Amino acid sequence: MGSLQRQTSPDSDNDPRYAAVTDERKRKRMISNRESARRSRMRKQKQLGDLINEVTVLKNDNAKITEQVDVATRKYVEMESRNDVLRAQASELTERLRSLNSVLEMVEEISGQALDIPEINPWQVSCPMQPISASADMFDC
Repeated sequence: MGSLQRQTSPDSDNDPRYAAVTDERKRKRMISNRESARRSRMRKQKQLGDLINEVTVLKNDNAKITEQVDVATRKYVEMESRNDVLRAQASELTERLRSLNSVLEMVEEISGQALDIPEINPWQVSCPMQPISASADMFDC
């Protein structure tokens, strides 16, 4: 209602004091708007800088994780290769054991003597970390 009075008042348009007050208000509002816009730009610039820093940190973290995955993959492939070798060796040793047991059985049949031929399951050796000692002269008859 007060704004209607100002517009309808014939003296307000011609009053230099009113124009000066209005101009001062416009000037203050313009300065305030400029300052607000400046603060907004600074805030956006800071947010952009923070995001750029975060991207850098995340890229570095990603590179470290990628390297760790690569190292783990290389170790896995190496272990898998070693396991393949060990499986092949175990298979070969199992076959040798079977062959030796069959030789012992033939020796037992030919000699007529009862030999103690142990039933060994190569997958259930009680002390797998201990080396098996063998000598060439143990098969001399």
